[in-house]
Amino acid sequence: MTSDMADKWIIVTGASSGFGAAAVRKFGGAGAKVLLGARRLDRCKEVAAEARKAGAHLADTHYLDVSQTSSVDDFARWVRTQTQKVDVLINNAGGARGLDKVADAKDADWEFMLQTNVLGVLRMTRAILPLMTNNPGSSIINIGSIAGRVAYEGGAAYCAAKAGELQITRALRLELSGTGVRVSTVDPGFAETEFSVVRFKGDSARAKKVYEGMIPLTAEDIAETLFWVATRPPHVCIDEMVIKPTDQAAIHKVHRRTTS
Repeated sequence: MTSDMADKWIIVTGASSGFGAAAVRKFGGAGAKVLLGARRLDRCKEVAAEARKAGAHLADTHYLDVSQTSSVDDFARWVRTQTQKVDVLINNAGGARGLDKVADAKDADWEFMLQTNVLGVLRMTRAILPLMTNNPGSSIINIGSIAGRVAYEGGAAYCAAKAGELQITRALRLELSGTGVRVSTVDPGFAETEFSVVRFKGDSARAKKVYEGMIPLTAEDIAETLFWVATRPPHVCIDEMVIKPTDQAAIHKVHRRTTS
């Protein structure tokens, strides 16, 4: 399969699983050249191999921890050894940790969420932007969440972090006006990936209950959306997109089927 993405240079952070891995496979299947970054380099290499098998003209990996400026800068130097022009940057690295109320929450969990979802997006964008501003039609796509738009109990830090991502996206849209660089946020609702397993620190049974009785989004659903956003004509920018499963009408309104 070839498309408008054939031979385009795509960067995906948090590429070892979930939305990131699905995006790598989707863009790779369209013949893109995909550069993957994540902390779990072994998983990244597996995803890169899947992308090459699907048709990627190139899929290569490099260690990346978006919570560390030195790691982001090292990743950006590596990118420059591959290409001097980036077409799509997908800021996917992030996630939630814990579902504690403010009174009970831990600094380490707060710091993880703010470092990855907020500062990580800023660091990556700053590092890669010089490779995009002379490339009209290029796209920065940030992965947000409906949590950035509506708060819920136990989600103070995560909601704050994703609200931060939303405002970063909006500020970048203003700052890059006239460059031709497009800036978007894609904000999913319930999507079944490793997200809840990470949030609940490996408690798979608790994570599974989040999606019980409903049909959640999949990583592939979000990858399809990211691909659609990136392949609009250069004069079209999808500023913000909220995408929820049909069973989820709102953050607290979810239709769940009972089993007999």
